[in-house]
Amino acid sequence: MNMDSISEYAREHLSAKRWIHTQGVRDTAVRLAQKYGADPNKAIRAALYHDLYRGVPLDVLDQYVEEFGLDPGRYKGNANLAHGKIAAAVIQRDLGETDQDVINAVSYHTTGRAGMSQLEKVIFIADAIEPSRDYPGVEELRRVTEEDLDRGCLLSLTRTAEYVLSQSNYLDPDTLEAKEYFERKLL
Repeated sequence: MNMDSISEYAREHLSAKRWIHTQGVRDTAVRLAQKYGADPNKAIRAALYHDLYRGVPLDVLDQYVEEFGLDPGRYKGNANLAHGKIAAAVIQRDLGETDQDVINAVSYHTTGRAGMSQLEKVIFIADAIEPSRDYPGVEELRRVTEEDLDRGCLLSLTRTAEYVLSQSNYLDPDTLEAKEYFERKLL
């Protein structure tokens, strides 16, 4: 698919609110890609794809978890974790995406993972700091990311882990491993 087709596909498959968010992720990702040495065209594709399954009903996501053979203990009943994995599988199968870096950026945009590529880091953090995001600490996260992409990722992962655990929710192992990876790298 060419970029216009991908953009049109995303716009048609997302709610108005999710489309605004996706455009913010795209624009932020392009800027960060240029600053930190990732491919801006890949950043656009990954940003447009990343939330294609975010607003999908949970029962439909659960069907996709089964269809794609994803770990039901990890993803069934968990839209937050499942939507990126499902989007990554669908863009390969239905949209012909073959670039593994783009696929990984979509797959891990919520959790992160140890050893993320520059593109994966860009999409992960752009999702957290795009202009329509408004939550406590987002301005600090934006500032840290502008100074150092890896430190921005570590701060985001740390806050995510703290929040998820404070809510007594399931913390995905990829998030914990990513956090530990950046701690080893930076601290």
